[in-house]
Amino acid sequence: MKKILISLLFALASGVCANAQLLYRVSGADLKKPSYVFGTFHLANSPFAEGINGVRQALDSTDQVYGELNFDFMLNPDSMQVMQKHMLLPEGKTLKTVLTADQYKKLDAVLVDLMGVGLSNPMVAQQMGQLSPATLLTQLQVLQYMKAHMGEFDPTNLIDQYFQKQAKQNNEKVDGLETLSFQANLLYGTPLKRQIEQLDCFLNNLDYYAQLTERMAKAYYAQDLKGLLDVMNEKFNTTCDATPNEIAKLIDNRNVDWASRMPAIMKTAPTLFVVGAGHLPGDKGVLKLLQNKGYTVEAVK
Repeated sequence: MKKILISLLFALASGVCANAQLLYRVSGADLKKPSYVFGTFHLANSPFAEGINGVRQALDSTDQVYGELNFDFMLNPDSMQVMQKHMLLPEGKTLKTVLTADQYKKLDAVLVDLMGVGLSNPMVAQQMGQLSPATLLTQLQVLQYMKAHMGEFDPTNLIDQYFQKQAKQNNEKVDGLETLSFQANLLYGTPLKRQIEQLDCFLNNLDYYAQLTERMAKAYYAQDLKGLLDVMNEKFNTTCDATPNEIAKLIDNRNVDWASRMPAIMKTAPTLFVVGAGHLPGDKGVLKLLQNKGYTVEAVK
């Protein structure tokens, strides 16, 4: 399983339900009204959500939306400073100083291919040369997907933001299960040596990762969590694969934390939770963890 894809997508899936399904109703226990959980794919455009059965009912029958993050918080000056702290290399370091000459050459070629201009351009070198390898990797994957879907992929109108926008239009509360600082550290706080290793994996396997992202997107749009799981479980059997500790940090531990907080949130008001699809299924997934707490969790057909 590739850490560099997990970091971007949080989309590991496993088999709670083999059927095509992204939306679940949570009821019973101490809830007077049901809440809902929706699984997202962080490269999916928002119009897709509007065509899923039950989404409109879930929005209309809940009083608040919780995402992984409250996206409004990302726009304030304090959040910008937090992100900058995590996304840049340590002072005095640049990509040219931390990468080998061969890695830097490959990176430059990829940027030219994806953006039409590379690190030899002073403006690009200034804007991107101080980014951490983990930050750059995330941007490269989005750019790679954008190039393959010109005219149809809109990074400003993604499915995660859709639900929060709908809630605000209805004057409903919007909040997040995690803080920006936590997620920034999760995504970009990996030791520099490991970040470089992961970037190198991407630079040496461009076609494979492009195809892998396409296959994940296809499985998600088909609401096929099992298919998504199969793609994500492919291994290189090299250091490109995520370690058990990395998987636990990115997926399992967060599921436990969310499931421990969701009951109090749902008891306060009917809630629509919107999180990465990979956090939902499996024995360690959010859905099973909620069932273990006594809730009835049902797929919305």
